Amino acid sequence: MLKKTPVIAALALACGLLGTPAQADETLRIGVIASYSGPYADYGRQFDAGIQLYLKEHGGKIAGKKVEIIKKDTAGPAPDAAKRFAQELIVRDKVSFITGLDFSPNAYALAPIVTQAKVPTVVMNASSSAITTSSPYIARVSFTVQQVSAPMATWLLKQGVKETYVVVADYASGTDAHTAFEQAFAMGGGKVVGSVRTPMNNPDFSAYVQRIKDAKPESVFFFFPSGVMPPAFLKAWKERGMEEAGIKLFATGEATDDSYLEATGDAALGLITSHHYSYAHKSEKNQKFVKDFYDTFGKSMRPSYFAITAYDGMAAIAGALQKTGGDVSGDKVMAALKGLQFESPRGPIEIDAATGDIVQTVYIRRTEKVDGELVNVEFDQFDKVKDPAKAAK
Repeated sequence: MLKKTPVIAALALACGLLGTPAQADETLRIGVIASYSGPYADYGRQFDAGIQLYLKEHGGKIAGKKVEIIKKDTAGPAPDAAKRFAQELIVRDKVSFITGLDFSPNAYALAPIVTQAKVPTVVMNASSSAITTSSPYIARVSFTVQQVSAPMATWLLKQGVKETYVVVADYASGTDAHTAFEQAFAMGGGKVVGSVRTPMNNPDFSAYVQRIKDAKPESVFFFFPSGVMPPAFLKAWKERGMEEAGIKLFATGEATDDSYLEATGDAALGLITSHHYSYAHKSEKNQKFVKDFYDTFGKSMRPSYFAITAYDGMAAIAGALQKTGGDVSGDKVMAALKGLQFESPRGPIEIDAATGDIVQTVYIRRTEKVDGELVNVEFDQFDKVKDPAKAAK
């Protein structure tokens, strides 16, 4: 039964719907809040593909119940819309879970709503560190930007790189990437000699790249959300002759997101990145995942880390409900999610019992051309990585 808090109860009264438990019938309703239109529409498509693959493997059911997916389109970072959609999903659609959540501002916005209603929420991408601390009813199966940024700093130090310049997008995840990288780099004796935060809506990086060239740092580390920004930055990097100037470039895996890698083209060749998934990951489970993905959806779309975390999100919900005996009440589900471990196509993952955040392998990859296609080839790794912001907990 939904708790009659002011926000939820007011909407429920307007809809005339308060009073029917989400688990009243044998359909498990799951709300997915994501970008299905606009420049980030690929995020929603990848979520859908991962969800569909998991359900196809399991006869369309979780915990013996038919699954109904109810989608809401935020068309990008839109916290007000995400909050409104969460209210609608809980009150009108009577979902037992909310998931999706590609952008961090959207995840933060709905935290008070899912807390009031005690609706378990499984984050499939949003990667700002503090999201899982914003509500006891939020767990994450994707990654945090800090979790993939700090290992890159450690790896660079091992290669003898002692000086870098940091470039990040100006939003919460960009701040996280900068913070985690600089802290890890400084701990090993490295020095950040300059930094810049770029607007999210600025595809022209020429002036920023020229500023970096004039500063002549030994290396540059950058973070942008996957999509339109990384290819534009890499293009400007090539045009300004940065490689010829002797400046080494490194990034998190968003820069070479498998969805956009072919479109990015040879500008990505040789770029070393740190991330939690490559579609070229060589495990048997991933090879099966990729084959099933192509068999189901064709080869017009390559599976990305969004598809993997959507697939794993369904697996996490199923694993939790197996532990609760199908009980979808929020407190029992969250208790079941914490400490949950299973083998993902990306490798072994765990939802930390103390934080509700994911623990996983972070891979160091190089973009190479293999059999005529650009792929992220993993060649080093860091095992059982926690979010650095919570690692001491």
